[in-house]
Amino acid sequence: MKRLTRVLLCLLVVLPVWAKNGFDLSQSLLPLHHIQHGGPPRDGIPAIDAPRFVSALEADFLSDEDRVLGLHLNGESKAYPIAIMNWHEIVNDTVGERAVAVTFCPLCGTGMAFDAHVAGQKRTFGVSGLLYQSDVLLYDRQSQSLWSQLMMQAISGPMAGQTLTLLPLRHTSWKDWRQAFPNTKVLSTETGVARDYQRDPYAGYAQSTRVYFDTLHRAPPPYHPKEQVLGLVLNGQARAWPFKELSATGEAAVKEVWQGLPLTVEWREQARTARVLNERGEELPATVAFWFAWHTFYPEGSVYRAPRSSAK
Repeated sequence: MKRLTRVLLCLLVVLPVWAKNGFDLSQSLLPLHHIQHGGPPRDGIPAIDAPRFVSALEADFLSDEDRVLGLHLNGESKAYPIAIMNWHEIVNDTVGERAVAVTFCPLCGTGMAFDAHVAGQKRTFGVSGLLYQSDVLLYDRQSQSLWSQLMMQAISGPMAGQTLTLLPLRHTSWKDWRQAFPNTKVLSTETGVARDYQRDPYAGYAQSTRVYFDTLHRAPPPYHPKEQVLGLVLNGQARAWPFKELSATGEAAVKEVWQGLPLTVEWREQARTARVLNERGEELPATVAFWFAWHTFYPEGSVYRAPRSSAK
């Protein structure tokens, strides 16, 4: 009986390290109790490693209002429909001769594209089935390290502490993206995996105040937890522009100076999308996210407020 007790105690010590979808978290940069099982096992949500594309004219499965993630690099444009990304979360691809990982976390509403070359090596990414603060943890197949999407950093494994290079990615409507880039290619529904891309596995989630997994910080009012914001991180500082505030200005662009840098935030009301440009008109790598998710990762970040007319 004593021997059995000792064995059980040993297992209790080992399990927190090894029991999370087979990843070694013994050197995790994050507290183990903050890394949660999302439900599926490792690769239970299959990343797309050999993506197929069709022309804009051939993308008859998309309607004008459907949401896409749009990436434009070195003269090449590609659109990744959210209806597909909901089921796969990662596309390992090449755009403009640059290896990229296009990622989407349905729980946080975050679409983010990264340069796939890290530490001098091209990496391919998969879905770990684990979450940190409700956000997807990627893993790279070369080192088996876990990467936080919103932190843009490896949090365990040989690559722990390494960072990812974020690329400008637009979260917008299919109509808006197609008008901006009529020659765009579109990720095909022929993914090699049997999924019903006409069905939204997260239907109603964006409208609900409910968050499926606990986070360290509660999203404060006056915004709905799923209010979309455009978030930017520069020089270690974060700023968010809630869509509600951008809409309230009634303007197509908001100009301001932040950290001594002149910025222009372009707002497209009909497409419900925004992007931020520097003084040279270059698009900066910002992220559209749900308010609760952005606030969880950047609780001290500043928040843009639309000018309020003074009471007469």
